[in-house]
Amino acid sequence: MSTRPRIALTLGDPGGVGPELVARWLTSDDATRDADLVIVGDEEELRDAAIDAGVDLDLSTIDGARLVDNGGTRPDGGFERKVATEAGGRWAMASLRTALELSKAGEVDAIVFAPLNKTSLHLAGMTENDEMSWFETVLDDGTSATELNILPSLVTARVTSHCSIAEVADLIELDLVVERGELLERVLRSRGIDAPRIGVCALNPHAGEGGKFGRHEIDVIAPAIEQLRARGIDASGPFPSDTIFLKARDGAFDGVLTMYHDQGQIAVKLIGFDRGVTMAGGLSVPVCTPAHGTAFDLVGTRSAGMGAYEHAVRTAIGVGAQRRAAAAA
Repeated sequence: MSTRPRIALTLGDPGGVGPELVARWLTSDDATRDADLVIVGDEEELRDAAIDAGVDLDLSTIDGARLVDNGGTRPDGGFERKVATEAGGRWAMASLRTALELSKAGEVDAIVFAPLNKTSLHLAGMTENDEMSWFETVLDDGTSATELNILPSLVTARVTSHCSIAEVADLIELDLVVERGELLERVLRSRGIDAPRIGVCALNPHAGEGGKFGRHEIDVIAPAIEQLRARGIDASGPFPSDTIFLKARDGAFDGVLTMYHDQGQIAVKLIGFDRGVTMAGGLSVPVCTPAHGTAFDLVGTRSAGMGAYEHAVRTAIGVGAQRRAAAAA
């Protein structure tokens, strides 16, 4: 079995900058240097994307790239641009569903989707809180997703994600902290780090200050860290969230495990918003996307940055190659 991965690319919400980013990537010099690409959409979508990007795109001339039709319905007159629409959401979901089905059939090793718009998805009928929960529904294989945020020099995972702050404390359980810590360690190893160092966030201010501000650190998080260490994982903490990212920025950790969404997201976007990647970990297929949104205000200006999208593709290639290597072994 070849260890060269196959990566599915979807173009995201057709009203945003995603199609332009994909077209620019496909016409770059090294688009298929390290992976075969399966682009999910249709010829008209690619043609429109190339016009937006100002590039000449002929997929038949790109070795290692092919187009798979997403089976979606294109509205008369095309997609409305720069706004969230039901039609755009349906199209994006059709492409994602096709990519997920390709993964279930063993035809792709990872998926990269260009930015989505949650309003479009919900208008199109997605009832789940976010696309990651929807991925679980489509895959229907018993795997569950957790969100990781990836910068070139740092990866974060979170114990809880898209939920109310009022719910966070009740959702943080010892087994879940351990599970998320193990997932973070696996992702770090997939990036070529042989002995990952993981810092674990506290939940409460000042790490609870010895129980004065809550006992999660004493009763849940610290015991979970001990379990991780007993399993050979270099985890330490819990550290107050207002200092842990200073340590990470200075190289003390390869990854940080946070307790809730904004605890990590704020830091990651401050450190490297233009290079950030979001990955759905824990699923039967790794799914990556740039950490920024559809940028409706930039559509048609050809000024959207490529850094985060390129990093998303390269992250998917790395994880996909590792999966194929493991299967070949």
